[in-house]
Amino acid sequence: MRDRITLLLAEDEPALGQIVKESLETRDFDVLLCEDGETALNIYKKEQPELLILDVMMPKKDGFTLAKEIREHDDAIPIIFLTAKSQTKDVLEGFSIGGNDYLKKPFSIEELIARIHNLLNRKDLQKKPTNYHIGDYEFMFHKQTLQYKNDPLIKLTHREAHLLFHLHQQKNEVLDRTYILKKLWGSDDFFNARSMDVFITKLRKKLKKDISIQIVNVRGFGYKLIC
Repeated sequence: MRDRITLLLAEDEPALGQIVKESLETRDFDVLLCEDGETALNIYKKEQPELLILDVMMPKKDGFTLAKEIREHDDAIPIIFLTAKSQTKDVLEGFSIGGNDYLKKPFSIEELIARIHNLLNRKDLQKKPTNYHIGDYEFMFHKQTLQYKNDPLIKLTHREAHLLFHLHQQKNEVLDRTYILKKLWGSDDFFNARSMDVFITKLRKKLKKDISIQIVNVRGFGYKLIC
């Protein structure tokens, strides 16, 4: 990674945005601050930051809409949502459209920085050229893709790729639910557990062409990739 990482912070509360920006800059990040979704999209296209921090409720274009548009052509950039929303459906929506993490307001700067470092470390791991065979599929972790025999490539989201990587590392053994929630989601709370269930369902669908592959729910313990 470069000595200074460039982050895009989209936050419509000017005081909060400035505080977060200045705090992150004291930790050797370069921060591009904007106050609405349309400006954030333009800055993203022009500056190509390495991580996005998006407030969910913003004028002109909300954070979820912005993330959907970015995910149409960029599956790799980490996205953290800042939100005052706490309902399960809102949190799950954020993950389902490609968010990698979320923080509920109010939050501590130290926690935000820890989440940023965690996602950037995963991004570096993803760059390593690692290919795996899962049944008749080839899983290209560094490219975040699956391929069944000679079929077209199947794109995976950042979180899908990392979840499948850990399942494969423990294949035919139980992947501990609490461990993987803390590893990939940051905590094992109810919202994150529901989110992981959604991602497991998506992986099952993408692996369905090989009937010898199963992702089994081991109730009370976790998941097992059988292949």
